[in-house]
Amino acid sequence: MRRHVGWIAGAAAAALVAAGAITYAVAEDGGSGAGVPAADSADAGFARDMAVHHQQAVEMSYIVRDRTKDEEVRRLAYDIAQTQANQRGMLLGWLDLWELPKVSAKPPMDWMGMGDMPPGQDGALMPGMATNAELKKLGTLSDKQAEIFYLQLMTEHHKGGIHMAEGCVARCTVGVEKKLAQGMVDAQQSEIRLMSDMLKERQ
Repeated sequence: MRRHVGWIAGAAAAALVAAGAITYAVAEDGGSGAGVPAADSADAGFARDMAVHHQQAVEMSYIVRDRTKDEEVRRLAYDIAQTQANQRGMLLGWLDLWELPKVSAKPPMDWMGMGDMPPGQDGALMPGMATNAELKKLGTLSDKQAEIFYLQLMTEHHKGGIHMAEGCVARCTVGVEKKLAQGMVDAQQSEIRLMSDMLKERQ
């Protein structure tokens, strides 16, 4: 299992190195010659919503890191936290480069045509997000119980993130943002398979 987690970490690191040039490319390109996207575009909506989505994944990962001594889970949580924190910084950085607001008056997921979906319950603003109650519960568990609950929550979180990233791949116009979104899909699908194996080992 360790070599699988190590592979994920290596792939994530490579993606982040490659992404280093993406932020600068966006500043110059604006996306395949399309210019700076509008505030209500899919590009801006994805950047805003995924930044929020990623922040919760970082939060959950740091919670479980402090609730277990299992090295495999701690390593996975660290990799997810670092990758998604870096990607979140890129998404917010693009909004700055585009001089667009980081908060929208429109409901989350409006850019995907899902703005009329019922409001999220107890902090779960978008697909896959955990509720505040679930985050609080994670903070009360320890060892194997914390590991299982984290893996379950993160699996659902990734499924929601993949749905959003696929929406960007289909709707966004900024080329490098579409590439980042596709990279999220590929990496999170791999992590879901890894977490499925880790859950089987613990149940």
